[in-house]
Amino acid sequence: MPEDIVKGKVVRLKSGGPNMTVISVGHDEIQDEVLAYCVWFVSNEAKYNSFPLFTLDLMG
Repeated sequence: MPEDIVKGKVVRLKSGGPNMTVISVGHDEIQDEVLAYCVWFVSNEAKYNSFPLFTLDLMG
């Protein structure tokens, strides 16, 4: 459930991809959506991006 996605949780896009750690969750007024700002690693390099909560699944 989207309300269970909070800072520190591990998530993954419903469409697949790497596990990501949620850094923060907040409302984006421009998109009028709640977004999770996440970090994940590719070859020891940190990647960051924001995703609408409805696109994410909780892992484990």
